[in-house]
Amino acid sequence: MAHDCFDVHTHFVPAEFPPYLGLGQDVPWPSMVDAKPCHKTILISGKTYRTLADGCWSAARRIEEMPSMGVTHQAISAMPELMSYWLPLDDAKVLIRYINDQLALLIDEDRSRFFGMGGVPLQDVDTAIDELRYVVEKLRFTGVQIASHVNGVSIGDPRFEPFFAEAERLGASIFVHALRPAGTERLVGPLPPQAVAFPADIGFAAASMITGGTGAKHPDLRIAFSHGGGALLMALPRVQEVWGSNIPGLEVALTEAPIVTARRFFYDHVVLNPALLKLVVETYGETQVLVGSDYPFYPARLVHPHADFAAAGLSEEVVALITNANPRRFLGLA
Repeated sequence: MAHDCFDVHTHFVPAEFPPYLGLGQDVPWPSMVDAKPCHKTILISGKTYRTLADGCWSAARRIEEMPSMGVTHQAISAMPELMSYWLPLDDAKVLIRYINDQLALLIDEDRSRFFGMGGVPLQDVDTAIDELRYVVEKLRFTGVQIASHVNGVSIGDPRFEPFFAEAERLGASIFVHALRPAGTERLVGPLPPQAVAFPADIGFAAASMITGGTGAKHPDLRIAFSHGGGALLMALPRVQEVWGSNIPGLEVALTEAPIVTARRFFYDHVVLNPALLKLVVETYGETQVLVGSDYPFYPARLVHPHADFAAAGLSEEVVALITNANPRRFLGLA
């Protein structure tokens, strides 16, 4: 039986960027130049960052390509490098507002298929809360995307707790993506940091929401982690074991079992291995796993949801949860 399939991990880049009009010096402001056949190259500080297919900004291209992946709906968030936490706040506010407004134009082309996940300048919590309210209340997005850390500070740090409290109050969903991962100075060889270090980085983020107590304090917060939660899968049994020991102060810092908190979070299925995908489902629960593709950055041959589920041996009932019921809950559509 066919079901609607909601892909919660897809990315957007606007076709153009406004010129930099701020007062800063050497601000890493993005720009675009045309590339063939239907691509563009994004430049940051005048240097090539990535060549992009038109699926990044074209609703028509997305609609054309979604059937081949077995996807009927997409939640769309900006390319992670556009989150702009490292920009001066005034510049970040301008860029993020522009990207959110451009994303809204794409979403408006077909709100029956597309759902917006905006950006916020989380380097300043009060400003981030203002932008969260703007994208939820004015642009009618389902929530926002944030990074695994903010300039090296994990999202589970108490300074960010008011932001998550407001997201919980608004009923906004939060999608957490790895970005500028820790430990890159220890990598060896030509592979990009995303290939090796993203799983650790998103694992740090998810763990911090447990060990910092934010996940327990806000049980109604709908938060999802990219790439299956990464290394949390391996760390969680160790965290659970230590929590059950008699270390002074743990019962105050962690008011519930780490596994309980972890099983309230959501996780996309982008782990690129059937055995790992099955373990993600078994560890976090059938009701907490979501479809993700990283469209348009992963070729369809790498991430095809239904092929992934078949390879993992998931039942039709579990697939229906992952493709439909779970993302509806995460996005607040239930």
